[in-house]
Amino acid sequence: MNDTHSPAPNAWRRLRPFTVLGVIATGALLLVHPGCDDPPPPPTPEPIHVQVLAFNDFHGNLEEPTGSNGRIAVPASDGGTVNVNVGGAAFLAHHLQKLREENPEHTVVVSAGDLIGASPLVSGIFHDEPTIEVMNMMGLGINSVGNHEFDEGATELLRMQNGGCHPVDGCQDGTPFEGAKFQFLSANVFTDVAARKTLLPAYSIREFQGAKVAFIGMTLEGTPLIVTPTGVAGLTFQDEADTVNALVPELKQQGVEAIVVVIHEGGVPTGSYDACPGISGPIKDIVERLDDEVDVVASGHTHQAYNCIIDGKRVTSAASYGRLITDIDLVLDPVSHDVVETAARNVLVTRDSGSDTAVDTFVKEVVAKAAPLRDRIIGNTPVELKAPVRPLPAGATGESTLGNVVADAMLAATRTPETGGAVIAMQNPGGVRADVNAGDITFGEVFSVQPFANNLVTLTLTGAQIETLLEQQFLPTGTLILQVSQGFAYTWKASGPAGDKVDPASITLDGTPIDPAANYRVTVNNFLAAGGDGLVVLTEGKDPLTGVIDLDALDAYTRANNPLTPPALGRVTRVP
Repeated sequence: MNDTHSPAPNAWRRLRPFTVLGVIATGALLLVHPGCDDPPPPPTPEPIHVQVLAFNDFHGNLEEPTGSNGRIAVPASDGGTVNVNVGGAAFLAHHLQKLREENPEHTVVVSAGDLIGASPLVSGIFHDEPTIEVMNMMGLGINSVGNHEFDEGATELLRMQNGGCHPVDGCQDGTPFEGAKFQFLSANVFTDVAARKTLLPAYSIREFQGAKVAFIGMTLEGTPLIVTPTGVAGLTFQDEADTVNALVPELKQQGVEAIVVVIHEGGVPTGSYDACPGISGPIKDIVERLDDEVDVVASGHTHQAYNCIIDGKRVTSAASYGRLITDIDLVLDPVSHDVVETAARNVLVTRDSGSDTAVDTFVKEVVAKAAPLRDRIIGNTPVELKAPVRPLPAGATGESTLGNVVADAMLAATRTPETGGAVIAMQNPGGVRADVNAGDITFGEVFSVQPFANNLVTLTLTGAQIETLLEQQFLPTGTLILQVSQGFAYTWKASGPAGDKVDPASITLDGTPIDPAANYRVTVNNFLAAGGDGLVVLTEGKDPLTGVIDLDALDAYTRANNPLTPPALGRVTRVP
């Protein structure tokens, strides 16, 4: 906890009883006090230092991330910033080891979620098994489960922990997958709320010189809205702060005085990568509601970097993709075992100070296995294709060139009567994960764009349901604009009230207004078809037909339209 306690009085300061001696020569009585031959007092115990090394949102980035994903802006001497190239598993391992050497007996390495999922091809094509193996090599101790750990469902998440071959693809490298040697934690994901039974352990307690430190793992409460609902069926995700606070008495009964929350939820700061002049977002509210017994919160999810004090608690985040490590020092009172002080710094994972040889060798072996598929050229684009920007920038429509390409590919894959008979296709912006550079397009690039292996689903909606779908894009938690296929268009009003932002007359297909009573075949991915992203009207769709994987549709479309003509914007219009 955060309170500082004074040590107990030193018992050795008590005086011994007087000794009475008869001095015959003088007949006098002398009072003899403790002499200089007494043993020296025991030394005052030194504070206990516990080092927590935290990172988050690694997303299977075994190789050095490129572009903006592989840089951190660092303050420069002229008042501006300079970009530093950072990240890569071998460099992350090297920096972790160097930091661990500063406190080798009292260090715990933690990840605040999204360790896997939405990964580049090198890891994703092997169901992220290589990332788990690399983390075993690095000595990761704890991973608090994020939303992307549920991308392939709870059963696959448990396989990541416990090991075993993939149920469809088997053991792809010919050897059994042993699973994680570190502990997955998730205190607020319940299989049975009444019995308080969780899918994974809620916390892990580590002991240092007799002092117990509890690490509570916490998953984003909103996970069911942003993963395929069938993958989390039967699970209940509860409020993060309430869950932590309910665990505090249990931990106290076990003699825990130091509590670290490792949570996959975050905020948006205004300062540099190691500062926090201002922060907003869900993490601020969560931390302000946490019990004062909580000392440190290592967070993630927003891919931001910050080092804050919120409500007296140290709150950190290390950006994403292994670009930073947060080095946290907990100072514990040697008697009470309370946390009396914390310090933290975000450390750049630079590429110029050495790398871990074993991890580097392993990654290169995985890359070699994946390279022929990754580097296969499937098309060409004369210009860069930009993915949707989230959160939605001020004044933006939400439409993007790459989003349009993806929607067009979905429509092309499901247009014939045999494949679905679709006339409209829609893609959630969160499912378009990366830009495509100008020039040759590789399969690895399109894999990075759509790494989730979602199946396309074509279903029948009425015109009225399509209008409802467009209104459901405007969530209380933020706006998400669906990427729509060629021929479909509409206008939304930024100042319009919830439920009335889209003018029904503006919703057109090939220039003709949508008929509220007519039926239309609409293609989405299986994540949306199950009501993902809060678009629950899609669960009312009739006659669903499951089609190909979204990645395969984009691959085929890119090869069939080579070179690719970048689609014009204008399908979605925004008015004040």
